[in-house]
Amino acid sequence: MPFFVYRIVGERDLTQLGVFDKYQEAKKLVRERRANADDTDVADYRMMHAKSPLEAETLLTAPRDNRVIGED
Repeated sequence: MPFFVYRIVGERDLTQLGVFDKYQEAKKLVRERRANADDTDVADYRMMHAKSPLEAETLLTAPRDNRVIGED
């Protein structure tokens, strides 16, 4: 399965930046984009391991549950 790299603005504005077969290549692009972003850039850069672009976008836009650490 390939790695998809996206630029995300807000909750649903996704722009695909690249598709990579190797994790290291996708990670490198995400790190470069984050490092080169200026203070006015409100975008987030993320990668997703998925079967297709549609699956990657679905996973990136799905609401996430709050992470529970330990029990009360």
